[in-house]
Amino acid sequence: MAGQRPQQEVSAWRPRIPGVVEVFHAHFTEYAYPMHVHEAWTLLIVDDGAVRYDLDRHEHGTPHDTVTLLPPHIPHNGSPATPHGFRKRVVYLDGTRLAEDLIGPAVDGPDLRDPVLRRRVAQLHTALAHAGDELEAESRLTLISDRLSTLLRPRPTPGPTRPDPALARRLRELLDERITDGLTLDQAAALVHAHPAHLVRAFSTAYGIAPHQYLNSRRVDRARRLLLDGLPPTEVASATGFFDQSHLTRHFRKLVGVTPGRYAGEKRRRRDDPTP
Repeated sequence: MAGQRPQQEVSAWRPRIPGVVEVFHAHFTEYAYPMHVHEAWTLLIVDDGAVRYDLDRHEHGTPHDTVTLLPPHIPHNGSPATPHGFRKRVVYLDGTRLAEDLIGPAVDGPDLRDPVLRRRVAQLHTALAHAGDELEAESRLTLISDRLSTLLRPRPTPGPTRPDPALARRLRELLDERITDGLTLDQAAALVHAHPAHLVRAFSTAYGIAPHQYLNSRRVDRARRLLLDGLPPTEVASATGFFDQSHLTRHFRKLVGVTPGRYAGEKRRRRDDPTP
């Protein structure tokens, strides 16, 4: 529309996830980035529109179904490839997440068309947006880093994940011991002496559920008992390891189908109802 001002919507933060330098979400309609470099790896998905950019003197694009990985210290620019601009989500990663020998392959092929990777990156952003979901975010990022390495450094096709029930059981015991306090994936991997990606896969293979899903299930189960005991949701949240009441509410509603307040209210209604 004539006279309409260009849109610029930006949010940025640094989550408490090892290896994540910054999370950056933006919607630009006309803004174009000049040539520049980053010290970190740039892991980018575009949710709407597309970005046209030059990397190492070659032009690239970011269709909706791709994941773009830009290496550190390699100049690149960026501009809207559609009239309505683009909406993007970016995670900047330090060198602990991706090896230096991936820089060359990433320069040669920065745009990766891989549905599994695209879905995992979107799930990562959802987890990063919520305080208290650090274990989920760390687990998803570990699998993303592993898949990026596989895509950029092809190896013989791996076979199915081998069951490792002993390792899975050790992680479950750790989670059971720390339902309230929780633990990071790196802490768990150090305690059981396993690679984080292998640890996540072993647990998921053994129990059909990811470690963060198991921990949240145990926390919600405990929250149900405390709510039926009469504790208010604010106290229940802190007593069961959730970051705050909204964090409890989100996971409680996902697993139980109602909010903690409504769940506790039904208990009060039954208690006060004189009908035999």
